[in-house]
Amino acid sequence: MKEHDIQVALMKWMALQHKEAFKVTYATPNAAKRTPRQGAYMKAEGLKSGVPDICVAVSRKGFGALYIELKRKGGKLTPNQAEWITNLTEAGNMAVLCVGFDAAKDMIDSYLKG
Repeated sequence: MKEHDIQVALMKWMALQHKEAFKVTYATPNAAKRTPRQGAYMKAEGLKSGVPDICVAVSRKGFGALYIELKRKGGKLTPNQAEWITNLTEAGNMAVLCVGFDAAKDMIDSYLKG
């Protein structure tokens, strides 16, 4: 299963299981293919490489938000992604790597249910 397919399934699940939190959940379009011109345009607007795939903008457990870097089985975290996870955590958020649908679902459940 591709990361895209896992993330789509996760968003569908979340829309059903955590409707209120889903209203303030968004994805960062870092994986999208772009022309050099489109890439420069997005970068000028503030798009940054390595930002986690998903943000659940709900404060819980003393954290400002939950950020998830989603990988499929066998996927590797880049150094840039690891740095973002560290920086977001130091800024008062929960930022994690989740491998696969079940890990991400369990993390969201745990985070939102306290």
